[in-house]
Formats: sequence, C-alpha cells, structure tokens
Amino acid sequence: MANLKDERIPVAVLGATGSVGQRFVQLLARHPWFRVAELVASDRSTGKRYGEATDWRLDASMPDEARDLPVRDYDAQLDSPVVFSALPGEVAGEIEQRMAREGRALFSNTSTHRMDPDVPLLIPEVNPGHVAALETQRRNRGWSGLLVTNPNCSAIHLVLALKPLHDAFGIDALAVTTMQAVSGAGYPGVPSLDMIDNVVPFIPTEEEKMTEETMKLLGGYDGGFVPAAITMTAHCNRVPVRDGHTECVSIRLHGEPPLDDVAEAFRAFRGRPQELDLPSAPKQPVVVRDERNRPQPVLDRDTEQGMASVVGRIRPCPLLGTKFVVLGHNTIRGAAGASILNAELFKLEGLLPV
Repeated sequence: MANLKDERIPVAVLGATGSVGQRFVQLLARHPWFRVAELVASDRSTGKRYGEATDWRLDASMPDEARDLPVRDYDAQLDSPVVFSALPGEVAGEIEQRMAREGRALFSNTSTHRMDPDVPLLIPEVNPGHVAALETQRRNRGWSGLLVTNPNCSAIHLVLALKPLHDAFGIDALAVTTMQAVSGAGYPGVPSLDMIDNVVPFIPTEEEKMTEETMKLLGGYDGGFVPAAITMTAHCNRVPVRDGHTECVSIRLHGEPPLDDVAEAFRAFRGRPQELDLPSAPKQPVVVRDERNRPQPVLDRDTEQGMASVVGRIRPCPLLGTKFVVLGHNTIRGAAGASILNAELFKLEGLLPV
C-alpha cells in the first residue's frame, strides 16, 4: 500500500539541540497539525544527523522522525512556513527577524523581542486580543511574515493564575517569590557544586522579566500596549529541582473577596484555547489542589501534560489579603509548549501565512 501524503504543516526548530529545542522536537512528534521538517543549530552541530548532534536529555526517547534529519546552520534558507525558535538570546535577534522578513510565522521562546512595542507577548488564555499588534508590526517593519513571543517560564504560570483573579476582582498589588528548577538554566546549566545543598537567590534579569512581562500580559492593547496598573515585586531563586517552578504569591484584590470565591475563580477559568479545543490546550488551565501540602514539583508538574498551572494553599495573608502557591512545568507550558499553543491558535484563527 502506498504511503499516504502527510498533510501536516512543515515546521522548523531553531536551536534544536538545546534543552528547549529538544522539548520542541518531543512535543511536535505526532502533532496533528505540524510536522518537524527542518532543524537548525550552531556550527558545532551542522552537517550531522540530529541523533548524532544531540545529547538527548529528556525522559522519553528521541522521536524517530527527527533522528535522521540533518542539522542545518543559522544561515540556511528554510522551506518551512512556520518556525519555532529556541535560539540563545545573543544570536536570536537578527535570525528571528530574517525569518519574519522572509514571510515565515516565527514563534519565539527567546526573550529578545518580548518587550518590543509591536510584538505580541502571548498567552492565548490571557491576552489573545494582543495579536492586533501584528498590524502595527507589518506596517513598521514591512514584513510579510510575523513574529510572536511567549513569556518567561515563571511569568507564564504566574499570569495564568493571576488572569482569573484580575478578571473577577481586580488586582492592586502582589509579591511573588519563585523557587525555579535548574532546567530553566538550560543544559548543562548551573554547576552541580553551586546547586547541591544550596539555594541561589539570584537569576540574572529574571525579576525584571517577571515584572515587565506580567504588566504587558495583563494590560491592554489600543494601537499600542498599555501595561496593567499593578504594583508588583518579585524575588527569584534557583533551587535543586530538575523540572517545575514553584511560586509563592501574596496578592491584594479589590474588595477582599472570600477565599472560596478566589478558588472558584481559578476553577472556572477558561480561555480561547479551551473554546477552540486546540490540540495542546489543557482542559483546565488552572488546576486547584485542596491538599495542604500541594502543589509539589514531582507530583504536579505534569498535570494536563505539563500545560496547566497548579494552584494550592489558598489562604489569608495578613499583609495583602490573600496568598497561594502556583506551580508549573517550566520547559513545557513555560517554554516549548507555550509556543506550540500560540501556533495552534494562529492556525485555527487563519493567521498563519500558509
């Protein structure tokens, strides 16, 4: 019997051999709408097969369909109309812009363009209306393609928890302390002698990213991005956990709502991905755990295939009124999975250039 033609959209992954690039390759395997057709990495990997070039570090085996693909260099001319970027920040800027200039839809996990005034920083459940910025992007830059970013791995899970509260009650102020997994630093990441028996209370630029991105995500768009008027402070720490960022949040909500109402706002929250039943969308984007010792990374990071934020310990805060813990998988919903969900939204909304 002849092989059936694969009708899925061919995609390229930039930075494919790194930790987030590997997660892209893993999550795109057997995707119903996209297939990995091209893989791009730095000079030390180019010319090799992906299986030879990549020190595969994920818990499941490397997908067979990626293993024999050749690794191409940063200057390669690609055929794929959709591109996912896990490039290092120091090289991402011009390469990502070139892809959009050439007419491709570029979905980036890199921080380089997140705060650009004409680039959507997108969580589909939170701010799908921000795609309107693409009109300004095309007008400003003359691109036939597009560039869309997803947020920082900690900001994504924080904002997924904040959005239902902001919609239901309004947020005045919040303080967040993160305990971030070592996989957030990539591989090999933080040296073992810095992490064993230790907590590192500093992650470069992380606190600034969390604050700036949260304000952009929860703000509006009216010909330009209008940041949310929320007072926020962040403390970011690296802890000896492999995967899963834990965040302790204290928050002042308008009207001091009862804790039961706060929990119900989390449970009831749905967004555009759930309405459209996108392939990577969690059925419940915010999952509430009632146990007093949850969420925990080892128990909860894979909730909804790693695409949900898990909230627990909702309780009174004597300083700001309410506090809770939120946890999420930092390389799935916090990175590669977020970009893929963005691309799924664009496909179903007819926004891809294919």
